[in-house]
Amino acid sequence: MTRHRIRHPRRRKNRRPPRLPRGLERVNLHAAGIDIGSRSHYVAVPPGSSPNGEDVDEYGAFTADLRDLAEWLKMCQVDTVAIESTGVYWIPLYEMLESYGFEVLLVDPKQLKRVPGRKTDVLDCQWLQELHTFGLLAGAFRPDEDICRLRGYSRQRDMLIKVSSQHILHMQKALTQMNIKLREVVREVTGKTGMKIIRSILDGERDPKKLASHRDGRCKNDEQTIALALEGNWREEHLFALKQAVELRDYYEERIRECDLEIERVMGEFVDISFDKELPPKPANPKRRHEPDFDLRCSLFRMTGVDLTQIEGIEAVSALKIVSEIGTDMSRWPSPKHFGSWLGLAPGSKKTGGKNLSGKTKPSANRAATAFRLAAQSLWRSKSALGAFLRRIAARHGMPKAITATAHKLARLVYAMLKHGTEYVAHGHDEYEKRYRQRRIANLKRHARDFGLIIVDPSDLKQLNPNNASST
Repeated sequence: MTRHRIRHPRRRKNRRPPRLPRGLERVNLHAAGIDIGSRSHYVAVPPGSSPNGEDVDEYGAFTADLRDLAEWLKMCQVDTVAIESTGVYWIPLYEMLESYGFEVLLVDPKQLKRVPGRKTDVLDCQWLQELHTFGLLAGAFRPDEDICRLRGYSRQRDMLIKVSSQHILHMQKALTQMNIKLREVVREVTGKTGMKIIRSILDGERDPKKLASHRDGRCKNDEQTIALALEGNWREEHLFALKQAVELRDYYEERIRECDLEIERVMGEFVDISFDKELPPKPANPKRRHEPDFDLRCSLFRMTGVDLTQIEGIEAVSALKIVSEIGTDMSRWPSPKHFGSWLGLAPGSKKTGGKNLSGKTKPSANRAATAFRLAAQSLWRSKSALGAFLRRIAARHGMPKAITATAHKLARLVYAMLKHGTEYVAHGHDEYEKRYRQRRIANLKRHARDFGLIIVDPSDLKQLNPNNASST
């Protein structure tokens, strides 16, 4: 087999990056650093560990090259490797190194800052190796292999739904160009009534009354109103665009169903940790669009041992997205505060001189955080305590901050349920307002004591002196 190992003798002239301050203890004596690229990877090993005397080497990105890279690290007696997260190019190398038994740390590029001096690929991998040797790098979160498989299918499903929704927009555009006002008379174009009418149009039907006869009994508008909206101009190019949009949408819907079957199969392979506990009852809600055909809620209950859908705002699909991103092992985060910070939902702590400069959350593209935010946004009309919390924060600080704060509260609830196996206890709007009033009164009394004052509740004063209560 032809080796695709790449060598550049001139790179040996590059000096190592500046040394770190003296006094630091070397934690990982057999650490390596790898700078990831699309075509080649630069590898740095501890000085003097390579049999051929080269501390830095370059390997191609083919699978055979990755095997040669891993074998070379074995010869250099390396046991832990730090690689920088670069696009998706790190995934094949990460999996290859794990299969060879190396401890692999996926490092956030923000931790590396910049390499002092002239920046090259050689200096980057040497800087990675240097920092990892002194234990100054923290590995990014990566769930177990089973969760990674579930996460891959879940992300693929989200991508298919996103592409399918684009073709729904194409359908609506074609109908608008024909002046078919279907969107104005039905709730959803892709609903039962809408799709029957569209497919009948594609089959050649042009009579508005016959098209309106496909109306479902649950539709608010009558057939006469729907018929008025179905008079348009049937131009060939618009009908052709509508036909292709419907076909593409049907194609992706079929791919979504195939993805659901794979998700059901993978979830069935997880160990049942529910210990035959009875699944808590859930109010009967109408099936949402793109909801899997199998009992997703029951499968999640078997995986986690708790029913996350008992939390207001979190449906079965949302729970799947969250579990596929964070897994079921909450020991990765020591506390709910660490979990909220990792999600990017916890308030910031930018302070100097004892003064809080900013409490803004850090920017994050975490998919689990997005799921929590969408769940929080759906609580605006909820009569639960979480809905009351969202509305109270929105009145004071605006809706964006209220959504983030509520998403943080949801994340803490999910953390507690998954880590301790506790059940969620729902609280209503009235109970929340009662507790909030009690907290406000307790705070007012505490501040009054600081000024030597006493706040007395009128009901308590009436019990002490019923004769003078009216005058007070």
